[in-house]
Amino acid sequence: MTEREKLPHSEWSRRKKEMAFRRCSDDLAYMSKISKPDYKSFRSMDHEVPNLSIVFFGNSVAVQFGHENILLGEEQRFLENKETSMNVHLKRKIPDHYFSVINMIGVPDTELNMDTVNPLIGHLVNETEIYAFIFVVRLGQLTDSDKMGIEWLQRVFGDRVLQFLMILFTYEKEEECDSIINDLKKNTFLEQLLEKCEGGYHTCSKIMNNQSEMRELMKKIDQLFIKNKLEFYTSEMYNTQLREKEDMQKSGATISEVKMAHSTTTEKTVMHERENHNLGTAEEGTDHIKKEKRKDIMSRLDRFGKYQTPLKTLDFLQVTAHSLECHEPCAEINIIQTFFQKLLMMDYRARNISVKEISTEKLQDMEFNVEGDKAFDDIFTKLSFSNKGTSKSDPIHPMDIQMAVFHCADSFLKQLMVTKLSQCQYALPLLVPDPFTKHIEFPLWTFRQINKSWKIFDDAGKIISKVQPVCKAQTPMVCFFRFGSVSSSKSQLMNSLINEKHNTFFHRNCPGNSRTRVWMDGVVEIAWYCPSGKNTDTFNDCVAFCNLHGDAGDHEKQLQILTEMSSVNVVILERLDKQDISFAKLSNLYKDKKPLICLFAEDESSVIGMEKGKFKIGLKDRNPSDVSDELRRAINDCLSISSSESTSIFRLEDVSKHSDIRVDEDDDEDCSRGKEAAQQMMRLLENKDLTKIKESFLPCQGKLWHQWCQKNKELHRPRGGDLEMDISRKQTEMKKIRELQHESDISEFIKGFIKEMNSDAANKTIYFLEWLRILLDEYTSTELSALQHKYDENCLEVIKLETEQLKSKQTELEGVSEELQAATFGVEHILREIGQIYESCSSVKKNKKVLQFHFSSLPSLAAEMMISGFPLELMDGDAAHVPVIWISAVLDELIKKLGDQRVFVLSVLGIQSSGKSTMLNAMFGLQFAVSAGRCTRGAFMQLVRVSEEIKAQLKFDYILVVDTEGLHALELAGRSTRLHDNEMATFVVGLANLTLINIFGENSSEMQDILQIVVQAFLRMKKVKLNSSCMFVHQNVSEITAGEKNREGRKRLQEKLDEMTKLAAEDGACDAERFGDVIAFDVENDVKYFAHLWEGNPPMAPPNPNYCENIQILKESILSHASNSDGMMLTHLKERIQDLWEALLNERFVFSFRNSLEIRAYRKLETEYSKWTWSLRSAMLEIESILHNNLENEVLHKVEETDLQKELKEKGEEVKNSMSEFFEKDIDADVVIQWKASFEIKIKELQENIVRDTKRKLNEILQQRDVKKKIDAQRTHHENTLFEKSKELALKLKDKANDEETLKNEFDSFWKQRVDEIIRDTPPIKDIDILRDVKQLLSDIYESVPVDPRGESRDIFSVPSYSDYVQLKKSRGITEAFKNVSKASKGKFDNDLFKENESQIRTLVNDIAQQINKMIISFNISKMGYNINYIQQLIEYIKRRVKEHQEGPVNYVFKNEFFMDLVFSICKRENERFADQHRLFREANDPVLYVERKREEYFSVFQKYCQGATSAVIFGEIICQKLKEPIEQSVYKNTAIDLADEMRTNCQSLNGNRSKLEKHILKTLAEEEDFEKYMNYIQNPKDHFRSFIRDEVSQYITDKFSVSVLPKMMENMKLLQQKIMEAAHESTEHVKVNSGDVEAAHESTEHVKVNSADVDLWLKCFTQKLSDVLIFSEKDLSGVSRDGVDDFNLLEDVIRKELPSVISDISSKFSTETFPVNLDHKYRSDEILNHHFCQCCWVQCPFCAAICTNTIEDHDGDHSVPFHRYVGLNGMIYQRTTNLCISICTSAVASDRSFCSNASDTVLWREYRKAGGDYAKWSITADLSELPYWKWVVCRFQKDLEEFYSKTFEGNGDIPQEWREYSKKEAIESLDKYI
Repeated sequence: MTEREKLPHSEWSRRKKEMAFRRCSDDLAYMSKISKPDYKSFRSMDHEVPNLSIVFFGNSVAVQFGHENILLGEEQRFLENKETSMNVHLKRKIPDHYFSVINMIGVPDTELNMDTVNPLIGHLVNETEIYAFIFVVRLGQLTDSDKMGIEWLQRVFGDRVLQFLMILFTYEKEEECDSIINDLKKNTFLEQLLEKCEGGYHTCSKIMNNQSEMRELMKKIDQLFIKNKLEFYTSEMYNTQLREKEDMQKSGATISEVKMAHSTTTEKTVMHERENHNLGTAEEGTDHIKKEKRKDIMSRLDRFGKYQTPLKTLDFLQVTAHSLECHEPCAEINIIQTFFQKLLMMDYRARNISVKEISTEKLQDMEFNVEGDKAFDDIFTKLSFSNKGTSKSDPIHPMDIQMAVFHCADSFLKQLMVTKLSQCQYALPLLVPDPFTKHIEFPLWTFRQINKSWKIFDDAGKIISKVQPVCKAQTPMVCFFRFGSVSSSKSQLMNSLINEKHNTFFHRNCPGNSRTRVWMDGVVEIAWYCPSGKNTDTFNDCVAFCNLHGDAGDHEKQLQILTEMSSVNVVILERLDKQDISFAKLSNLYKDKKPLICLFAEDESSVIGMEKGKFKIGLKDRNPSDVSDELRRAINDCLSISSSESTSIFRLEDVSKHSDIRVDEDDDEDCSRGKEAAQQMMRLLENKDLTKIKESFLPCQGKLWHQWCQKNKELHRPRGGDLEMDISRKQTEMKKIRELQHESDISEFIKGFIKEMNSDAANKTIYFLEWLRILLDEYTSTELSALQHKYDENCLEVIKLETEQLKSKQTELEGVSEELQAATFGVEHILREIGQIYESCSSVKKNKKVLQFHFSSLPSLAAEMMISGFPLELMDGDAAHVPVIWISAVLDELIKKLGDQRVFVLSVLGIQSSGKSTMLNAMFGLQFAVSAGRCTRGAFMQLVRVSEEIKAQLKFDYILVVDTEGLHALELAGRSTRLHDNEMATFVVGLANLTLINIFGENSSEMQDILQIVVQAFLRMKKVKLNSSCMFVHQNVSEITAGEKNREGRKRLQEKLDEMTKLAAEDGACDAERFGDVIAFDVENDVKYFAHLWEGNPPMAPPNPNYCENIQILKESILSHASNSDGMMLTHLKERIQDLWEALLNERFVFSFRNSLEIRAYRKLETEYSKWTWSLRSAMLEIESILHNNLENEVLHKVEETDLQKELKEKGEEVKNSMSEFFEKDIDADVVIQWKASFEIKIKELQENIVRDTKRKLNEILQQRDVKKKIDAQRTHHENTLFEKSKELALKLKDKANDEETLKNEFDSFWKQRVDEIIRDTPPIKDIDILRDVKQLLSDIYESVPVDPRGESRDIFSVPSYSDYVQLKKSRGITEAFKNVSKASKGKFDNDLFKENESQIRTLVNDIAQQINKMIISFNISKMGYNINYIQQLIEYIKRRVKEHQEGPVNYVFKNEFFMDLVFSICKRENERFADQHRLFREANDPVLYVERKREEYFSVFQKYCQGATSAVIFGEIICQKLKEPIEQSVYKNTAIDLADEMRTNCQSLNGNRSKLEKHILKTLAEEEDFEKYMNYIQNPKDHFRSFIRDEVSQYITDKFSVSVLPKMMENMKLLQQKIMEAAHESTEHVKVNSGDVEAAHESTEHVKVNSADVDLWLKCFTQKLSDVLIFSEKDLSGVSRDGVDDFNLLEDVIRKELPSVISDISSKFSTETFPVNLDHKYRSDEILNHHFCQCCWVQCPFCAAICTNTIEDHDGDHSVPFHRYVGLNGMIYQRTTNLCISICTSAVASDRSFCSNASDTVLWREYRKAGGDYAKWSITADLSELPYWKWVVCRFQKDLEEFYSKTFEGNGDIPQEWREYSKKEAIESLDKYI
């Protein structure tokens, strides 16, 4: 016996449902109320899988059968089994799904009689419960046959089959899927079918072989199953519709009428089932009808299955395309979104949404076939058939929409929804029966965020304000319910008591009401009446009103709960009839002690007091206003009686005590656990003084944090003389505060919070946070309210007091203010504490001992909160400080979790309590605090997600909303100063892409104040080049519709803004005449007028719908504005926060602001620029090398710029494309775009300069080639003479060819004789002495002044001061004051009075040295030789430059010693270069040295002659010998170029830009600790850079010689060898062809005999083919005899044989020693790299001598450097002392100290630009950016510096002790950290 046979049918069905339910991956939200089966016990049962069947039907062309078809397999149709077996099930398995397939594909197409089909189907349905019907349709090919298939389905299975139906569109090509939406829109039949079809649609391939598509199909079928309440299509349904058809046919009804009866309404079908077939009671039938209606409503609201999982808060709190449009009227499927969007904006018209109907045009297009009276009669005929119209479905009742959303929402969305309903002054769901199970739920959680405020009179007649959470508020409760059907509206009557002008309870006369309400029966709603403390109040105290919807007799549980808890019961009924079933219940109510008011709809009497607390009022034909008044009086009387007798006082929380109801908080495990965790934390606060709690539990954010903030501000705003000492002292104090913070205990409260926040259960964590916030509010509200009241009273007293009493009262007021601040305690303070724990741990770099988690995990908690929708404190409002370290860490974590998303930052500014937070909350559904007494302090930021559909349009992923404290805030006396307001305004304006300026009311004084602050903030942004924008929101404006008034208001606002701009611009020395000059501002579009927030007077007034409309318009304007902005990346946001706050800490924002994003982007651009320039330079080097060879080989005789430009064009285009790509696609493209034009110009200029420079060098080679022809000719003559003479000697000794000793002796004798002749004929090249020549020439110039011998040893580049070299000009231009200063300060000219002059002279010296270097290179001594005229030229140039300088606008002249020492110093420095160049020239051109080096080569040729070698062999060997030197030169040159390129990639110090190179230089200096090198770096930076690059290249060659250099040389040799052999072979072939011996040209083995003239042709061809790669031409062989050279194949073979030995000889000499020696100077790797790196800005800071880091020489704009140095390193001293200054430029310019820019002018550091000259060209930002590196340098070389400058670090220059604590390791590490 099978498992199924053992069990009853009902049990088997139940288990099937459980099994199916357990498999479903998704769930409809409203099904979350269904009790879940006991799966544990179910799994333990051993049973077979239920037979879950799916029917497939449709046209056979829509399916491709086959073994690959996962669902249908091979074609096996339903009817093919009719005569064999009824087992038509195909067993199928898709992961996690077991099911059977019934293949009815093609059945509707058959012509079989229904009599044949019906029995089979009947048998099938009775055996199987069908899970779903799948209608298979070919995509885009709907046929009449398909339509008939649907009709067939309904005809056979009945109309109820549609609730189990899904459409499956199949395709052949995936591209077809793109057209599905269009197909649905175009095809009316499909669209209507989808509306009826519960299962929606799915698409899959025709072959049905895609596993992913099949899994998705099964998911959708599961969702359909759940949507159908786990119901199958059963035999019961099938048989019922068969019986109905039979009945209809018996009565003579046609088939069409049967169909009409079925399709008209589900209700009629079900009633037929109940009545005709005895399926249950009338009550069950009604319930079933309602269930069906509820399903129908859900399917209409969720036609495409968007809400099949519980709706979540984030689904609605995101920016969508839907949220940006006006949606009335809207389609039914969009009602939920529209409803919630309006609710979020507090628009109470959310319940009045109109739905789209058929347009007039469509009605006119309809065809009318019936005319006249017949049509009129037909109307009644149809009405008699059904009392409902059939043209369209009934509109969905507004309360059904509300409750549908409520049932579909998760708990957090429910809470948000109920909170918003409360803000709309709507009644709230108190008891909610489950629509399917009837279980009653009490949604207590949804009330937790709601507070009510009201005012009452105390016994003394004084008004008392109360604010209480509704869950805790103890109030009387008046309960309304009805018995039976009543003609009067109970809800409308209740509204007249609570608020006559507002429909608190929805009633039958409200807009949008319909007769189809199905979700509200049994729902109890609650609302509170809150008095305003006026005589006109309806009730004197807060009163709760409950409304039981539906007949109270049908909802006994609800009635019981309400009557038990109520203070007064109000019953409404038609009449009192003892026979009525409700009579007993009413009788019990009357007998109860509680007051009772009975309202009779059919009674005309006025109020009648039956007995104490019992009243009767008639409603029939009475004025509603009279009834309301009587009822109001009766309720008041009842409440008085209830109060005196101490009967029930209602408290919302107490509802949960009733049994048999579900409480959402208890039912949700996460909620319960979160509540318990929060309560556990709150127990720690019990019996604690509220004003002391933060001090005890949150110690890090109290006094210690406030002290640290104060010290930090003082640090950034230095005062007094001992600047660096003071800074150092403050930094030490701040470090100690951090240590104290770190040492302080972490309270159990904070430990508990961190522990809970680290929980893995995300939902529980959010519940925990919400509970903690709720409990903290409850805990603090009473005392805060009392303190606020006390503060308000004191404020009123202060206003009235006289001056003499004012001071003491103000002190008292400040005390209350401090208490209020101390008592304010929320989740934001806990996060603030965690932030301070993190900052203190970060500062001391170690974890707290008591912290269970590493401190680095703390920012992740805050990041998770932000993602979950919680606001994060950006600026601490109590300390008025931004915790930058904490905020940066949180943003870093946010980036890790979300990615570096792009955000649009929206901020708001306005006076306190002007509705800023309310506006933002309404606009985006945020959670910024808005309650009275808890105004925003500081600034908070919250993320708003942008939906995927609209990201492309908006170009960012999130909106970051920044809410701020109000300007002119008064609740904390003395704290909200104008300075603080300006700081706040500047911060949020600078941070935001768009700032909303919120103006409240029409107070012109307040408006002027805020406009002034705003204009100044935007003016600052303009000055620091931050593109900000704003919109003005003018709130609380009366007569909002008065367009004329608004136009006038805009005009006045524009005038006021322009006026403020002009004033602010004058103060800030800025050129702006109107507000439009500061930012782009359109007064028509950027000014919004808002209506009053409330429609009436609070606390009972609902929000004004016009206000809500204004919110929507503003939101649309904001997002329209945002669509034109790129926003900013989260990384950029972090940098922007840091930059803004750093600048604000300094008092002068504009002067101090550093745009880190721009700086970083510019540095990146500079790095790219370095790559682009290197690419161009290296390309030109290759071109230059080839052209150089061609010039030397006399192949070229002229070089034109156009030729060079053409050669460089390809690389230029490549660089241009690379630039375009960078500026378009870089992550900072929106930032770097501002420099695109200037860098394109620079690259173009660079390209032109490279071309010009290359042309110059090549022309110099051309000129020198002609000059050195004589030298080359002489050398060639000697070579050729030796060859010929040795040949003659060899011929004489031919007979002794085998006697090697004789031959050698004879050759030695010959060689000595010939060398002696060369020495006699050609004098040898002598050694040179540059310094001797310099001394001689200087003596000639200064005949009367002997050359000072000290000049030979004094290095002008390293002198500490040039004061000994100058004297003041003797001219009338010097004033008496200046003379007096000069006399008084004699000997001080070398310091602060002369600092600018020192800088000028040092610049002059360095520039002259650079130009001399270029001149020496141009002399090309290695090729041309040395001439004393070169020295003469150098001296003349130096003399001219010195003369020009002192004739310029300087107040000094140079002594003769300056010129002489300058000449000697430069020539000493260049002496080695002269010597090396001369050595190379001598080795190449001194005949003795040259021929001696060639001795072995000559002897080899001599031997060959003696041995009788042919001329071709001899000639071949000579060629190889002649090639040796060119090959060697080419190999060295090419390797040097390759090596430079490799080092640009692999060498750490050289693979970046100039800044990176400088960092490595500083590291090397620290490691070597060589003071002289330090001073050379400081005073002669370019020289030091060049030297460092030379050393780096030298070291690289040494370290990498065997692994990189030598392989490169060998590779270049190999390439040259290959090219030489190719040239030889091609030359041979060329001679063969051109000699006419064509046949021989094709015979590779035969020797080619040609004319002697062909040797010249061969040689010409050979040299030309090598001219690009070698300096080798015919002239090199001009004197070598070629007689007898007639076998070119042999010549080629000789070259092939001899060349390897030449190559081997060359390579044998490769070493680290020979490599640098044998390189031509201009092709050395270090020179190539120097040329690349040193073509940049070398201007030094006039104070500290730091080098401008701009990589472009003669760049636009100011000079700047990221990190300045201590000015004492440059020899600067304090005025009127000999103490070296320890100030750093960036801190000095923030101080109020001064310096002397020249002999007479004293200038404030903060106004340093006024000193003019070099000072005015520098941008020095006031901040604390310093490198610990330089502190270490000062301490390490203190004595050296004192000795070098003959000054001391004493007095004001005393070095702080803290500096001495830095180690060398820390100094070097700081370079990596900051650079």
